[in-house]
Amino acid sequence: MSKITESDVSYVASLAQLQLDDATRARLVKEMGDILSYMDALNALDTEGVEPMMHALPMTNVFREDEVTPSLPREAALKNAPLDDGAHFIVPKILEGEDAS
Repeated sequence: MSKITESDVSYVASLAQLQLDDATRARLVKEMGDILSYMDALNALDTEGVEPMMHALPMTNVFREDEVTPSLPREAALKNAPLDDGAHFIVPKILEGEDAS
């Protein structure tokens, strides 16, 4: 007996603002029931002494050390800018009001 009913699927579909036909609703009842059955099988496993983990495989930090390197020259950075004043990019104003700079 499935733990999921058609009314459960209809409720979840309404929360997600989905309209399901009868065939899709019936298929989802079976699929969601299968998922919960699998979760029950996993919950039945003895995990005493198993260390919690975030990933199934060991992970290492792949970040590199920060190193100071020369910056892109200002002229090169502004070379393809549609508008600039020689020192800065000029962009359209998007904020209004006294707080906008």
